[in-house]
Amino acid sequence: MYTFSNKLKTFSFILMAVGILGIGYGFFNAPKDIQEVESLLAAESHGGHGAVHHEEAKSSEEAHAVHDKTDAVKEAAEHKEHLTHVLHQLQNKPWAALYVACIFFLLLSMGVLAFYAIQQVAQAGWSPVLFRVMQGITAYLPYGSVIFFVILILCGLHFNHLFIWLDPEVVAHDKLIANKVGYLNFPFWIIRAAIFLIGWNLYRYYSAKNCLAQDQSNDNSFYKKNFNISAGFLVFFIVSESIMSWDWIMSIDTHWYSTLFGWYVFASFFVSGITMIAMVTVYLKSRGYLEYVNTSHIHDLAKFMFGISVFWTYLWFSQFMLIWYANIPEEVTYFITRIELYNLPFFGAVVMNFVFPLLILINTDFKRITWVIVMAGVVILAGHYLDFFNMIMPGTVGDRWFIGVSEIASVLFFLGLFIFAVFTALTKAPLLPKRNPFIEESKHFHY
Repeated sequence: MYTFSNKLKTFSFILMAVGILGIGYGFFNAPKDIQEVESLLAAESHGGHGAVHHEEAKSSEEAHAVHDKTDAVKEAAEHKEHLTHVLHQLQNKPWAALYVACIFFLLLSMGVLAFYAIQQVAQAGWSPVLFRVMQGITAYLPYGSVIFFVILILCGLHFNHLFIWLDPEVVAHDKLIANKVGYLNFPFWIIRAAIFLIGWNLYRYYSAKNCLAQDQSNDNSFYKKNFNISAGFLVFFIVSESIMSWDWIMSIDTHWYSTLFGWYVFASFFVSGITMIAMVTVYLKSRGYLEYVNTSHIHDLAKFMFGISVFWTYLWFSQFMLIWYANIPEEVTYFITRIELYNLPFFGAVVMNFVFPLLILINTDFKRITWVIVMAGVVILAGHYLDFFNMIMPGTVGDRWFIGVSEIASVLFFLGLFIFAVFTALTKAPLLPKRNPFIEESKHFHY
């Protein structure tokens, strides 16, 4: 039985406390009105994000001197509209930072849950010694689901402007969004979210319950139940995952869509989940637990880390190349925005999520070395956080992005909550599922 050390527990509480303070600081510092925005833009130095807007303000002032009264009124209205737009972007920043971190950790735990279900349905012989690690990581799912659902409700109540299609005024003046109202409306959207989150959590609860019950059983009845519900869950998951990616991420850029997007998001959080399994396994092994986990199990996890990283890159390039080559204005704008305004995080994510894992994990021997797995894991997790950052930030804050207090604090809060939830769950049951039909094969697995 794993014992949650007081040091680790204290560390998780410190992370959450620092995160809460930082998140509060981000909301407190967000501008309250357009007067604050105007002062902020005027104070920004040349060369920063605000330099363009400062020059626009100067041009506007010069134009006032040479145009007649009608033009002056028109320009004043446009200037006010611009300030309102920047106000919404700056007010979105702490919300977007919170949203990115929240959805990243939520979907990371979902990636582990999907991987666990696949192992059950495939009747894999190598992985049962890791099942309790997987169940421990998915124990974060209820916490993350509640917080995420609350954020979605607050979006619908107009506490922020993350989803422009939730604004009736925007919909009234935008034909493209108006044509999607039958699908993109708050009641239907929040009902879908509730169905997905409840469905995922129900599977997590009953699969863990059956796995524990199997230890006390004299037959394989609970194992068979898990097989059946895992097969049903995977059907539900593949449908709900695609719709979730449209609802919670793609709809932020309401005018744009990609038929590959569901797979792309899946690859990102799936490899993140597998990486987290490897990281937690390595940690527990270093503390003297998981006696039957050997380098062959670590090697297999590293193979998945490598393989899904390549799969993610294939989807990244396919989506980018087809849209860029077609050069349709409504579609290519998505990538132009990211290349021009998010150049470093956009291409940095490719280096962290493809080039680095390729160079490090392609070597078979490296897949068995603990420090290599940890190093690769940290880079992969940071890279896929950056991937979600790239998907969400451009449509919510535009060019007003930077990784500051709000972003770091949000990650720290959810990381602290994640550590607390996962390692608390690991204390609730033995780390070895003793009555799994394949447990002996798993204990003696060598590659």
